[in-house]
Amino acid sequence: MEHEILIESELERDELWAGLLRETISAALAAEGVAVPCEVDVLLTDDEGIHQINLEQRGVDAPTDVLSFPMFEFAPGQPPAEGAEIDPETGLLPLGDMVVSMERARAQGEEYGHGTKRELAYLAVHSVLHLLGYDHMDDGPQKARMRAREEAILNQLGITRE
Repeated sequence: MEHEILIESELERDELWAGLLRETISAALAAEGVAVPCEVDVLLTDDEGIHQINLEQRGVDAPTDVLSFPMFEFAPGQPPAEGAEIDPETGLLPLGDMVVSMERARAQGEEYGHGTKRELAYLAVHSVLHLLGYDHMDDGPQKARMRAREEAILNQLGITRE
């Protein structure tokens, strides 16, 4: 399946992560059974940039690691299929946008002891699952289901905790 994963960076040298992001996002979409070509837009920024977006879009006056802005509401585990709202100009389903703080990804990768690569891949999978309707706002079954899917997808990619 050919997905269009558009990556923009407000930072220097973060184009190095584009290949990992494309591979990870494509793998997450495949693992979730997405059977239509999709578009995902990714913005790499720093804590200041994501803080501003978080404030403007969600009214939250704080930086975070990743933000997800889905275009549609899907049920978790029920991926978009044939007949989804395909953009007639591109032939793609616009899933939505993700914003990643590379500053936070680096810091968390170091803090958790598994490095930037694993942390960035985790944040990308986490965001894709949000674009596909998963949520973790409770500490119950929704969160457990999302965490299990995240780990399964990362394991399929061979990106494990070091």
